[in-house]
Amino acid sequence: MRQIIPFVARLNDAETAAWIAALSMAMPQERIVTFQQLSAEERVAATVAIVANPDPTQIDQLPALQWVQSLWAGVERLLTELRNPSIGIVRLEDAQLAATMAEAVLAWTLYLHRDMPAYAAQQRARVWHALPFRLPCERCVAILGLGHMGARAAQTLVANGFEVIGWTRTAKIIEGVKTFSGVATLNNVLSQADIVVCVLPLTADTRNLLNENRLAHFKTNAALINFGRGAIVNTLDLITALDRGTLSHVVLDVFEVEPLPAESALWQHEKVTVLPHISAPTHHGSAAKVVAENVARYRATGAMPKTVNRRVGY
Repeated sequence: MRQIIPFVARLNDAETAAWIAALSMAMPQERIVTFQQLSAEERVAATVAIVANPDPTQIDQLPALQWVQSLWAGVERLLTELRNPSIGIVRLEDAQLAATMAEAVLAWTLYLHRDMPAYAAQQRARVWHALPFRLPCERCVAILGLGHMGARAAQTLVANGFEVIGWTRTAKIIEGVKTFSGVATLNNVLSQADIVVCVLPLTADTRNLLNENRLAHFKTNAALINFGRGAIVNTLDLITALDRGTLSHVVLDVFEVEPLPAESALWQHEKVTVLPHISAPTHHGSAAKVVAENVARYRATGAMPKTVNRRVGY
């Protein structure tokens, strides 16, 4: 008899159906159903749930729940909304997700490295002018955040010839990357980089991390890519830095409010590229395989996968 796993999500019907189909294909020995389809007995019996922006009141109605498997890499919303601290939170660590993020980091780093924003501006002004060319090895890229995705992004940039430095909360060693750790080293890292790439998670320590003080340590005409979370960057301070010429350009894929409101000054700023949170979308098929492996180990051993450290936020 197949065991039941609740799928608890605040998604539209089409997205819910797509996820349930992918998850059901990856684990045919399980029955994946929405919260609404659970009987009273099934709600009481469920020990694991698969979640995507779940309604916390529904999670509260699963009294035996031991852990939830998130379908996203970021878990700050779950940490805020899930009231029961005894429920383990497992974030999605998918090799395909890391590869997709690394691809995006490389693509937009090349966009800045090859002066695409400047050439676009010249096109609008009908200016035919070649800008000075630099080799990738002459461009220093700093990666803020060297977790599952940041480390892969750093390695991809190294493989493409860039000088890469990295910063993280705790010390890490990555071949070909000069790494720094601890808040005391951050300003030094920022001052060395031509392009800063943020892939940090949102925690109490990273919220508003790139504020007026930090932005003042950027090289003049440096650029910023934020693929982490919107609240890590202070938007007003960022616009001020752009207007003053401290920064040459920023690529933003994440924002404090999403979708980005139509009245935001970021939309029309000539030094800002706005993306609709597309740097590393979760792939249904690859994510479902990761979830299936985690659930299979749990069924076989009773041991939960690695859970989020609620104190540090990831």
